[in-house]
Amino acid sequence: MARRKSWLFLSLLAASAWQGLVISLVQHYGVETFRWIAPVTAVIIPPLAWVTFRATAVRAFDPAHDALHLLPVGFTVFCVVFAPVALDIVVPGVFLIYGLAILMALGAGSDGLPMMRLETGDLPRRIWAGIALALILSAFSDGLIAMTQMMDAGWLRPWIISVFSSLSLGIIGMLSLSQSLTTDAPESAPDISPQDVQRDSDVMARLKHLMTSEQLFLDPDLTLVRLSKRLRVPAKQVSAAINRATGQNVSRYVNEFRIRYACDRLKADEPVTLAMLNSGFNTKSNFNREFLRVMGCAPSVWISENRPP
Repeated sequence: MARRKSWLFLSLLAASAWQGLVISLVQHYGVETFRWIAPVTAVIIPPLAWVTFRATAVRAFDPAHDALHLLPVGFTVFCVVFAPVALDIVVPGVFLIYGLAILMALGAGSDGLPMMRLETGDLPRRIWAGIALALILSAFSDGLIAMTQMMDAGWLRPWIISVFSSLSLGIIGMLSLSQSLTTDAPESAPDISPQDVQRDSDVMARLKHLMTSEQLFLDPDLTLVRLSKRLRVPAKQVSAAINRATGQNVSRYVNEFRIRYACDRLKADEPVTLAMLNSGFNTKSNFNREFLRVMGCAPSVWISENRPP
């Protein structure tokens, strides 16, 4: 999975960087050849962002299915050759549609991204929300350009293109590599039937066995999909059971086991960084955030209060 994430994200970043270069060549150097290439290379970004999102966060990469997202690129090529006037609608439309599609797909919350490592918490969802907003921002800039043409204010076009394109493409690049973290409040559980209660109880009992006896939480690459396969229960059912039983999402549930395991390691005089890595975390920032949430204080404070003199 890491390799798939790598080449897809690198492709997205490369496409964004290339589009920035094309815009620069057109706006600042007047290279006419690239003026016709720019719309085509631009519409590669939104479908590629969508495919990257789906393949790294939701389901496995499917070349046959994902190849359908080349259709907007092909249609843009058709418009460049036969209907250039339509590009003012097609290009921003592609950016807007894919940006909104990603935002809608994120509505399920962090547990709706079963391919992502649970250790990352809510970070992937927020990164993808930022990328989706960047796509929508690009569509908005194209709309402004069309308005300037209607208002005979063409002198504003280079400024709009430069500012909005640089900003939106920069956001895509920075958010793809972002390490900032935030948290969400747990979702409230809806009313459920007695059958659901019993099914949730069975899932939670088996899940607790995996956590306590097999210490599955120590796997830093643990995902909702992997957890679902071990339980032989659909991912959505696992997520719903945890949410209804604990009021937490899957990531927070697993991270509580990791933090309590880390506390045992810290009591044994293990260095904080080593305890962090040995308990299933990969980043110090996420470890500190989850430690504060679970234990109510920073690791350094907890150590001073709990380690024997």
